[in-house]
Amino acid sequence: MTQKLENIKACVFDAYGTLFDVATSARSYSEEIGQQWLDFSAMWRKKQVEYTWLRSLMGEFRDFWHVTGDALDFTMETYNMYNPALRAKLMEMYLKLSLYPEVKNVLQKIKGRGIKTVLLSNGSRSMLTSAVRHAQIEHLLDGVYSVDEVEVFKIHPAVYQLAVDKLGIETENIAFQSANSWDVAGASAAGLQAVWINRFGQKREKLGFEPKCEIRSLMQLPDLIVE
Repeated sequence: MTQKLENIKACVFDAYGTLFDVATSARSYSEEIGQQWLDFSAMWRKKQVEYTWLRSLMGEFRDFWHVTGDALDFTMETYNMYNPALRAKLMEMYLKLSLYPEVKNVLQKIKGRGIKTVLLSNGSRSMLTSAVRHAQIEHLLDGVYSVDEVEVFKIHPAVYQLAVDKLGIETENIAFQSANSWDVAGASAAGLQAVWINRFGQKREKLGFEPKCEIRSLMQLPDLIVE
């Protein structure tokens, strides 16, 4: 039986892959990329995440826009298709990623219960501002927190502590939602009530910290929160 989330005063959401579909950019230019666009998109995302971890370990922070561009360059070179015009279009589309279809409804339900809703993301301030405005969800969020403020990426504990400090709410009263299993492990290690949105039926990371709840869609989240 799925556990419930108790005494929740704030729901903190990851952005990329959780609220926003990171495949939007490559999908939008799939004809130019070719039949391999889905694999191309997956590699771009994989390198993007890897570079955040590596830069955190190196102590060499560059914002997520820079990291995303580096990951795209690696991917385009790997596919032997480097094209400055296409690169520019793919990067621009990353500022206008599509929401998963259930997101607005879920945010409305949670806010309607008097629970704060915020984003906590690796994204740079400008990237997040653009994505939130394009998706027209500003009114559904009480805050947008970027790792730019701590200059280290997830899953460093300082990132999750940023949300705790900004909200002024105890860790045990915060639910953290992410579609990334490694992100959920980081939040769980930081003491948050972590929820894994396992849309694609993936296996859990072996990091020693489990989600409190695992669901297949954000639509299931409101029913997990008990008064």
